[in-house]
Amino acid sequence: MIRVVLADDEPVVRFGVKAVLATAGDVEVVAEACNGSEAIDLVARHRPDVAVLDIRMPVFDGLDAAKVIRECHPGTKTLVLTTFADDAYISRALGEGAAGFVLKTGDPQEIISGVRAVAGGGAFLSPLVAKRVVDQLSRSHPRPLATQRIEVLTAREREVLGLVGAGLSNAEIAARLHVVEGTVKVYVSTIFRQLGVRNRVQAAIIAHESGIIPA
Repeated sequence: MIRVVLADDEPVVRFGVKAVLATAGDVEVVAEACNGSEAIDLVARHRPDVAVLDIRMPVFDGLDAAKVIRECHPGTKTLVLTTFADDAYISRALGEGAAGFVLKTGDPQEIISGVRAVAGGGAFLSPLVAKRVVDQLSRSHPRPLATQRIEVLTAREREVLGLVGAGLSNAEIAARLHVVEGTVKVYVSTIFRQLGVRNRVQAAIIAHESGIIPA
């Protein structure tokens, strides 16, 4: 089971998201929080696989909570859930280390897919968010720059980066390349360090921009 801490200041939203996740069959909400500070405490207590965080919450917002969780509880991945597909929110969420960004107004299945993806070591963006991220990065980081950035990588590291960009988890990449998952983790850590990125979403953007996503 994928263990989840769910944080949203609206009880009705928490009820709805919990009901959606219950239909997955492999996801369990182990605790609920009404603000970011409470979410951090519950993550420390329950050590869940994923923290699903609303952005706009009192006391401590979801993005501040995501930053603390990333720094203090790296075993818990964060999935941001919000009504707002604002560029500033998206950029800040990815900068704080969130592994996924899902819109409340999207398909409910996206929440389940997002939780599964980040729990497995992957990344997930709602389609609308993904488009905005790529558009934004295309304006500020044209393709030639992305191509230059990956020149520091070996051929194997570029192959792994391409699979990260395709949304594959470490286990899926290991199966594709016929290596053990630990080897993939080493490759991913090296790629992050070489590219100067914090998470799989940022790495995936570079993969897309450099045109190395496999068919």
